[in-house]
Amino acid sequence: MDLTEMGRAAVAAKYEVQKMTAEDKNASLKAVAEGLLRDKAAVLAANARDVERAERGGMHPGMVDRLRLTDARMEAMAEGLLQICGLPDPLGEVLEHFTRPNGLEIEKRRVPLGVIGIIYESRPNVTADAFGLCFKAGNACILKGGSDAIDSNTAITESIRRSLTESGSCEDAIQLITDTDRETTSRFMKLNEYVDVLIPRGGAGLIRAVVENSTVPVIETGAGTCHTYVDKFADMEKVIPIILNAKTQRIGVCNACESLVIHEKIREKIMPALAEALQQANVEIKGDERTLLCVPGAVPAAPEDFGKEYLDYILSVKTVDSLDEAIAHINRYNTGHSDSILTENAENAERFLNEVDSACVYVNASTRFTDGFEFGFGAEIGISTQKLHARGPMGLKELTTYKYAIRGNGQIRP
Repeated sequence: MDLTEMGRAAVAAKYEVQKMTAEDKNASLKAVAEGLLRDKAAVLAANARDVERAERGGMHPGMVDRLRLTDARMEAMAEGLLQICGLPDPLGEVLEHFTRPNGLEIEKRRVPLGVIGIIYESRPNVTADAFGLCFKAGNACILKGGSDAIDSNTAITESIRRSLTESGSCEDAIQLITDTDRETTSRFMKLNEYVDVLIPRGGAGLIRAVVENSTVPVIETGAGTCHTYVDKFADMEKVIPIILNAKTQRIGVCNACESLVIHEKIREKIMPALAEALQQANVEIKGDERTLLCVPGAVPAAPEDFGKEYLDYILSVKTVDSLDEAIAHINRYNTGHSDSILTENAENAERFLNEVDSACVYVNASTRFTDGFEFGFGAEIGISTQKLHARGPMGLKELTTYKYAIRGNGQIRP
């Protein structure tokens, strides 16, 4: 099936999905979750082929981690779909209702976006996550995964389409572009006649390419250069566990901490022990001059290190003399994703929350919580770092728009 045919099929499917009741959509989602577990062996075998090719080709370990599926990750995919079933259906929600002096009743109600195109890289779990959210929000989706995960994505999509058919739903609610040619991707980004919105998920290069070349409206999911600021009023007992979690729990994800900012007055107290814990976890520290003084084995950081998404066991460290300097530094180098302050000072915490310009801003918690599942949204479509339409983890409501329904009784405009 070529792109035009896929577009037509998706438009037909979106109208079918929009007519489904919440109960019918939930029944199909449960069937899809059960089907993924039923087909787990086939999906894992397909994923093993992708992983073997990636490792043979010298793919970075952080990217291989994104690509790899396990029993636990398959179960998490299914659980994400079941969690979506338990969420309220956003469609039909009345956002505003008012009556004009001429008697017109105007209602602003939530409706689906329509056909959502998603271009993503190594993470095959996105295939199920994206489908589940799009489907529950009344949308059809066309997916374009990376060539490195083609076998995994194909197996997952085949399982989903089979379960949709078995549950009486339209299988074209999800379609996968299996042609990995770049020209196909370029044409997909210009499928305005059929695709209502395009969402890129992946590294900075992919996102930039989509934003710069797409004629379909784009919701940008940005790279994550996440910072953690250790304030002079930080609780020493919290610092090391939070930073270790933010940096090392999973390195190949956009909400991992990539840069540490530390107040001068606490630097000598915490950095030796923190550095030892990080180095025991195989984290390389790239520090400014003051960091190098108290961290044996650290290497000098270049200015660009403070704004780099490593997706690796590397952490940059910047020393500051005030909260003002910390906020200014973070706003200069972050990507608007997630940043955290560790402090017991309520005034400093509130200033950080108000003045750091990111989608998610934390106090005394790991940036790893920027995740739709952790926010209770079920699976997520991505983390939006832009400010129009959606920002932060994108759940069901972020995959809808609104329309105005106007009821009259013969009114004409004078």
